[in-house]
Amino acid sequence: MSAGVVRVLDDLGGTLLDLVHGDPGGAGDIGGVAIHDPFEEPVLPRHALVLGVGVREPADIVRLLRGLGKQEAAGLVVRAPVAVPAEVTAAVDETGVVLLGLTRGASWAQLAAMLRALLAEGDVGQAEPEMLGGVPSGDLFAVANAIAELIDAPVTIEDPRSRVLAFSGRQDEADPSRVETILGRQVPERFARMLTDRGVFRELYRSDRLVYVDALVNLDGLTMPRVAVAVRAGDEVLGSIWAAVREPLSAEREQALREAARLVALHMLRVRAGTDVSRRLRAELLSTALEGGAGAREAMARLGLAGRPVVVLALALADRGPGERDDAGVATELQRVSDGLAMHLTAVHPRAASALVGDVAYGLVPVEGEGDGEQWAVSIATEFVDRVGERVPAVVAIGPVAEDVAALAGARASADRALRVLRAEPRTGRRVARLADVQVEALLLELRDLVAARGDRPTGPVARLFDYDRQHNTNLVETLRAWLDSFGDVNAAANAVYVHPNTFRYRLRRLAEVAQLDLSDPEARFAAMLQLRVIAPR
Repeated sequence: MSAGVVRVLDDLGGTLLDLVHGDPGGAGDIGGVAIHDPFEEPVLPRHALVLGVGVREPADIVRLLRGLGKQEAAGLVVRAPVAVPAEVTAAVDETGVVLLGLTRGASWAQLAAMLRALLAEGDVGQAEPEMLGGVPSGDLFAVANAIAELIDAPVTIEDPRSRVLAFSGRQDEADPSRVETILGRQVPERFARMLTDRGVFRELYRSDRLVYVDALVNLDGLTMPRVAVAVRAGDEVLGSIWAAVREPLSAEREQALREAARLVALHMLRVRAGTDVSRRLRAELLSTALEGGAGAREAMARLGLAGRPVVVLALALADRGPGERDDAGVATELQRVSDGLAMHLTAVHPRAASALVGDVAYGLVPVEGEGDGEQWAVSIATEFVDRVGERVPAVVAIGPVAEDVAALAGARASADRALRVLRAEPRTGRRVARLADVQVEALLLELRDLVAARGDRPTGPVARLFDYDRQHNTNLVETLRAWLDSFGDVNAAANAVYVHPNTFRYRLRRLAEVAQLDLSDPEARFAAMLQLRVIAPR
């Protein structure tokens, strides 16, 4: 992290944040973003910027400021308007924690996302950031401000889906639709639909020319024209730059905007490269830690988790049926949900680590206190899958708490076993589980692996039933499955296969004769059930 409170106010001030009281210049670089939890003792990174969600009363603000001062926090954000009696200003002056106000209409989620984007480290492993066009590499907010100065208009830098990646200052000079776009980090749907219908995106992305969009008085909030230019790397469209203008740009400013698009492309590629390197490094460290080998202790130290008990979470996408799989789409969806898990775990504990390893996203969350760490992790995972909803088929398994590095490999193995069950049974509705919750199902899957490796096939009564069904086009195996699954309840079994109970009784007598199976013998019933579950699963 290389931005301080001054930089945050320069880029987000006026749109998302306002200075309430304090000296931004004396706060130093921000070391991370944390969300205040009134029910737990906060564990903050050094020089944290703390989001005081729900903190409103002056007495609560004073109490929180003093607590944050002891942890050397850089600033506290509370919802505007903020009452600033003498005791609040005194607490700010005493602790050195800058007090900021979150603008009305902005959400805490929007602010957290913008802060993380602004504070994202653009140059991995470099002591000094590389400069591109006089701006630190990957610093899209600084680029946006520079472009705004060149063309004398507030600008946004957006990705191909019209999501805001960065924006310049002076957004208060634009119209209400621009403010709505900034607050939502996304061009509102009604504007995006209008631009699509008018062919603006098609024209924008097929050439290097500037595209002008006149203001439409029939669309609420859009009162200023726009000028846009695509950002490309070769044939790939990386995004676009949008400026809110009162009149057409001069030839010189048009040329400046076109040249700026090439510079933005370099920065966006650098951000992508930096993100990829960070992800790979984090994945390697986390994978090394979970393997529990000689390098696990050093990996945990580099992740900031040395000497801490942690709980292991494993996330994957549930297996899909035939015809539902699109490998490219699944990979994109998995990366997106993995990033979401990382943000969720960081909000739970600032030292949590998460990374995508293969097709599984693992998370390590430090366990504080004496409570049940596994059950706490279940609640964390349940909250996450509830947030992503049914549209994303994410499932999360929980491993036991690893008290030290030596226990990490076992904890991961337990999480993997539970995860396999959740992935294999997506239609059960179960999306979060510990191994203790699904141990029998896990054992059955492992037995099926053993049977498949040895090539075992059904024998005895079950084999005779399969042969008879195949030769006579009957369904005696289905009948036996239904009867065993219903614990011998003929009515329930008959309902399961949609036949009359008398018909079912006849089939049951017939299968006993064909299979030479004594249905009153518990050992024979268990042997048949085991073969149907393990050797010949449905």
